[in-house]
Amino acid sequence: MPPDPRAPGASAAHPAASSAAASRAPLLVELRTEELPPKTLERLGAAFAEGVASALRARGLAESDARLDRFATPRRLAVRIDDVVSRANDRLVETKGPSVKIGLDACGEPTQALVKWARKLGAPLDALERAHDGKHEVFRYRSVVAGESLAQAISSVLAEAVAALPIAKTMQYQLADGRTNVSFVRPAHGLVVLHGEQVLEASVLGLAAGRITRGHRFQSEGDIEIDDAQRYEERLAAAGRVIASFDARRARIEAMLRERAAQHEASLGDEAQVAPLLDEVTALVEWPAVYVGEFEREFLQVPQECLILTMRTNQKYFPLFDRGHRLLPKFLIVSNMEVDDARSIVAGNERVVRPRLADARFFFDVDRRTPLAQRAADLGHVVYHAKLGTQAERTARVRRIARSVAAMLDADPATPLRIDADLADRAALLAKADLLSGMVGEFPELQGVMGGYYARHDGEDDAVAQAIVEQYSPRFAGDALPATPTGTVLALADKLETLAGMFGIGQQPTGDKDPFALRRHALGVLRMLVEKSLAAPLDALVAAAFDAFDGEVARADDALVAFLFERLSGYLREQGWSAHEIAAVVDPRPMRLDTVPARLRAVRSFAGLPEADALAGANKRIVNILRKSHEAAHKPVERALLVEPAERALAECVDALAPQADERARSGDWFGAMSVMAGARTAVDRFFDEVMVMADDPRLRANRLALLEALRTLMNRVADISKLG
Repeated sequence: MPPDPRAPGASAAHPAASSAAASRAPLLVELRTEELPPKTLERLGAAFAEGVASALRARGLAESDARLDRFATPRRLAVRIDDVVSRANDRLVETKGPSVKIGLDACGEPTQALVKWARKLGAPLDALERAHDGKHEVFRYRSVVAGESLAQAISSVLAEAVAALPIAKTMQYQLADGRTNVSFVRPAHGLVVLHGEQVLEASVLGLAAGRITRGHRFQSEGDIEIDDAQRYEERLAAAGRVIASFDARRARIEAMLRERAAQHEASLGDEAQVAPLLDEVTALVEWPAVYVGEFEREFLQVPQECLILTMRTNQKYFPLFDRGHRLLPKFLIVSNMEVDDARSIVAGNERVVRPRLADARFFFDVDRRTPLAQRAADLGHVVYHAKLGTQAERTARVRRIARSVAAMLDADPATPLRIDADLADRAALLAKADLLSGMVGEFPELQGVMGGYYARHDGEDDAVAQAIVEQYSPRFAGDALPATPTGTVLALADKLETLAGMFGIGQQPTGDKDPFALRRHALGVLRMLVEKSLAAPLDALVAAAFDAFDGEVARADDALVAFLFERLSGYLREQGWSAHEIAAVVDPRPMRLDTVPARLRAVRSFAGLPEADALAGANKRIVNILRKSHEAAHKPVERALLVEPAERALAECVDALAPQADERARSGDWFGAMSVMAGARTAVDRFFDEVMVMADDPRLRANRLALLEALRTLMNRVADISKLG
């Protein structure tokens, strides 16, 4: 059978991969729906666009670097991909078959295994080739698969993109035929699929594709015909009063908001609060307009946090602030209607906001009638966690931890805070009392904030009131730390109690799951210890937290300390320290985290010394030697057994340098403590050149290992320099 498949490298001619004539044009897909969930609209739009593009790329119909335009409005998801081909290139497919040993018998004739495999593929035996797969010589068959056409593939592409959308909960609805049920995030009413100017025959969710879409619910001209995929957003804007691009619509809203605020010599306030609200209103409107509303000044007697939260959360308004960051009796409305006379729109929104503000004033007035101390007595009726008791029991634990933390910090002169333990205890007693207030019941986000207002109204010490406000700080990555000593103690105690309690009942974070935000609590503890230079040992803090439970939960001190050090490594990476520098400082687990930044700076400076590489290499060698032998475990060096000149010289060097390193470390001169080691390089090099550590004499061997143990202790006084190599 020519050509002979028994011959190495034999190959039949096969058709080269080719491509039918294919046209290129932008592809537009629009899925028109009822109002989509605003908080997930941007994510849905991005996922829909990427889903369509990915499915096209997988079929060879679009390039990986093709321009992708995403569109998302409250009533549509759309995407336009440039240079989509009408037919994909033919593909050369290579299929590996049985090995030559299995495919040919002893006489070199094809076996039944080879014949059946070839027949299954529809391949003639003379078209088979022999090749190496890296391990064995095998048979292979190469064939050409015709490229898929866009017209044939488009419905499958849309089905895959829709199925992959991140939809938490779907709606089931019935199509116009009265029989077919469809599930989607919201009922879908229209589908546009254009390849350039051509409508493709496609369907998804029971909809047939066309070129007709609809614009703004009230201000559109009616049905809008999209004559060309490239003119999609232009036609929607001109005839439909819709800004199709989420990003363009957001930018326009932001520009209008800032322009209006500037006209009133005001600002929009905290940018971290403005951004998510801006995203949400962008998902609520298709043709935005911004108007100014007002409310009565008498409402400003209510804490501004309450009014701000009411306007932003309930009404999606943007409060305005003066240059002193004080709330003004004005707010901005992002409307979906652009009209010449907006008085009725503004008046309607003002009528809506007044009852909300009045509710906030009512809660504030009523809450102040009951002192926090009286509310605290009722916390025994509030369950904190089924396995950890009530909020009253939690309060008792936080008070105990707070006193322990205060004692640790106040006892060490290195800590820059002076702590009043009685104030910390009082703050801990009242910290959770505002959970029983009407205002916090309505707005849980105001926990702590309202407690601070109520504490001041009750005549509590200002340090106590401020600590109640600061107890949850930092609330998120990058948030400000507590500013006061009492607030710092309370925040530490609160977070440590949560961590110890949850670890004690086996609720550690796993994978991406962290239902009790323990990673955030851990980061808060670490940031306070590091950034506020608090001289409290981490293991002592963890022990105090578990002690407060009096055996009601399992002790998990080691697991919690390990968890905190894992988070510390991540925190330091975000600060710009290298993996080697972090490992050198963090792996030995220094319990005084306030020393970590200085140690890291010392490690970085030490790494620049000419002796650093040699000493790091020697340290690694020492670690490896000691790891293989346990004879040196904390044994003192016996001078009488130092028989070699090189080992005597090294022992004298260690004796001379150790006090210097200890003294500099005690004074906080971490680089000085490390740089002392530069003076040991000659002695270390000579020792390894001239001394056989693993001597046959067990006494000499054990003594030399003890000397290396002492040397390692000296070298790693500040950090594990073996990690630097």
